[in-house]
Amino acid sequence: FFHNEQPITLEVGCGKGEYTVGLAERYPERNFLGLDIKGDRIWRGSTRAEALGLTNVGFIRTRAHELLTHFAPGELHEIWITFPDPRPRDRDIKRRLTAPRFLDLYQQILRPGGLIHLKTDNEDLFDYSLETVQQRPGATVLAHTKDLYATPELLPHAEDIQTTFERKYRSVGVPIKYLQFTLGS
Repeated sequence: FFHNEQPITLEVGCGKGEYTVGLAERYPERNFLGLDIKGDRIWRGSTRAEALGLTNVGFIRTRAHELLTHFAPGELHEIWITFPDPRPRDRDIKRRLTAPRFLDLYQQILRPGGLIHLKTDNEDLFDYSLETVQQRPGATVLAHTKDLYATPELLPHAEDIQTTFERKYRSVGVPIKYLQFTLGS
């Protein structure tokens, strides 16, 4: 798609693509893809990227469980999961984007040592994700906090780009949680 060898970062569940486009603006020497199932959402991101003249950003309309049909093993350098649906019901836990089945997919398409970032307002999802990663053989938690903006040393790792959800929750005083980890080889 990009016709170059620049590193690729994927945002899973990109919504309107604010994070994907923001990263592409900030890092022109890298490529960025936003993935979402809702076409009207990614249309907004692609329209904005086109208006900005960005050539290092694209969008994929598909479900996250179909990642292996779109990426080769080790093709991605980094994955962002920004404000995913927390799936609070017990029957939906397997659908969380940080559930073991998704971590298995990410591990296959990430290069060894590739980073995964999670930003969320939901404490239960954060706790679940942190525990799931900590229990995973070979995974390493590199950074985590339950209040990102009260942990300034982590802000450079988390980027200061904000989605609509992030702005909304911050405006009402909900702390933003952040988790950065690798899955091993």
